[in-house]
Amino acid sequence: MNPKPGKLPPAHGLYDPQFEHDACGVGFVAHIKGQKSHAIIKSALDVLANLAHRGACGCDPETGDGAGILLQIPHDFFQAELWRQGVALPPVGHYGVGMLFLPQDADERAQYEAAFVRLTQAEGQTVLAWRDVPVNSAKIGALARSVEPVMRQIFIGRGANCPDEAAFERKLYIIRRQVQNVIADLDLTQENYFYVSSLSSRTIVYKGLLMADQIAAYYPDLADERAMTALALVHQRFSTNTFPTWDLAHPFRYIAHNGEINTLRGNRNWMR
Repeated sequence: MNPKPGKLPPAHGLYDPQFEHDACGVGFVAHIKGQKSHAIIKSALDVLANLAHRGACGCDPETGDGAGILLQIPHDFFQAELWRQGVALPPVGHYGVGMLFLPQDADERAQYEAAFVRLTQAEGQTVLAWRDVPVNSAKIGALARSVEPVMRQIFIGRGANCPDEAAFERKLYIIRRQVQNVIADLDLTQENYFYVSSLSSRTIVYKGLLMADQIAAYYPDLADERAMTALALVHQRFSTNTFPTWDLAHPFRYIAHNGEINTLRGNRNWMR
């Protein structure tokens, strides 16, 4: 079975979604004094690759259960990339970056992007630019590629109604939640392709339905020496009993966990 992104398949044969559970591998690399470098990303991806021996795969041995990395926004890299579009980024903390999974259908994608722009402006913020995220789809498995979303980044400038970075982070959260609600109400056919991997002025998440050793090849951004961070959080899903999808790959927007806290059936039994 190959369900839509974000949806579990119905009970079928020996499979039943009520028994979903998983356990994963996480890693963390940081410079103790906060010094940013590309070496942190390299080291974190090495950690991720070394988790691969536990990562699961199905009938397509090149499609994993999901892998990803969270890092600080690489300002120098984005500044140079957007300058090629004629866009001058404001200083660090005065803009946020959204990492978006979007539908393959161009018409639906346009509706989702328009909703993002409209709600961003309604909250007093400014859409500075869109960026197509370079990806190498040839480096991932056929099953992952068959439900691969379109990757785009949205850059949002901090409005006058956000006096500091904390207020801006809260505003970005409000924008994300409103966008999710509006898109749910649209009820379009490829809604399950839409997902906000991250929307923050501090961090960004690169992830997908990937094997641990595929993420660096899939996202060329991560191999660019201008991309620097002082911390990196990596994750590979070992979901041998969980149906994998693009959006369920970790890290999530703020955390990456080993799966124990999302074993719903076990938690219910403990409560009983």
